[in-house]
Amino acid sequence: MNGPALRAVIADDQALVRTGFGMILAADGIEVTAEAADGAEAVDAVRRTRPDVVLMDIRMPRMDGIEATRHILGSGIQGGEGTRVIILTTYDLDHYVYAALTAGASGFLLKDVTPEHLVAAVRLVRSGDALLAPTITRRLIERFAHRQESPPNGLRHDLSGLTPRELEVLRLLATGLSNAELADRLFLSPTTVKTHVGRILSKLDLRDRVQAVVLAYESGLISPQHPPGTN
Repeated sequence: MNGPALRAVIADDQALVRTGFGMILAADGIEVTAEAADGAEAVDAVRRTRPDVVLMDIRMPRMDGIEATRHILGSGIQGGEGTRVIILTTYDLDHYVYAALTAGASGFLLKDVTPEHLVAAVRLVRSGDALLAPTITRRLIERFAHRQESPPNGLRHDLSGLTPRELEVLRLLATGLSNAELADRLFLSPTTVKTHVGRILSKLDLRDRVQAVVLAYESGLISPQHPPGTN
């Protein structure tokens, strides 16, 4: 492996989940720097160990995963710079997941994730990409994008600076497609797609693809009446 070892914190109020995920990550050479049983412990663990990635459960005592994510990503706590958060959830998606994404999480995993997918997700997010499944993306749109709420703080952007091609890429990106899938859909090379995505993030001052997806919903570029991937 090249470069420093990937470091992760696992935050979940179930000890068996923490142990199981920890064993999976350790077996692939990912260092688990700390475990946390609630959000407050997770914030402290990030402050102490400065991990690359946090696997964050949503429903925990004292401080839930949403508030912990806000503390880590939005409050500028020492040690949180560059840390990415992956939200752990169950099949029953609820409003907490959308809140986590708007708080800056880089995506989410279902708790029945396979070991291979867990490791791949942690490495993907650490590399600066984001994790957003198309099926869950559609459910987010259906349940929340129709609400006439103000965009989350920092996501009130003008899309007029994007080229027609970049707008097209953003619309498709909002379905949760990977760069390879975008390349196939648009008949472009993966390198060209990566360049387009990078320019979109730079022009809109966004951290990653998840923020781009949230912005696409909140700005009205994507709507429940015109689901992603349809004409």
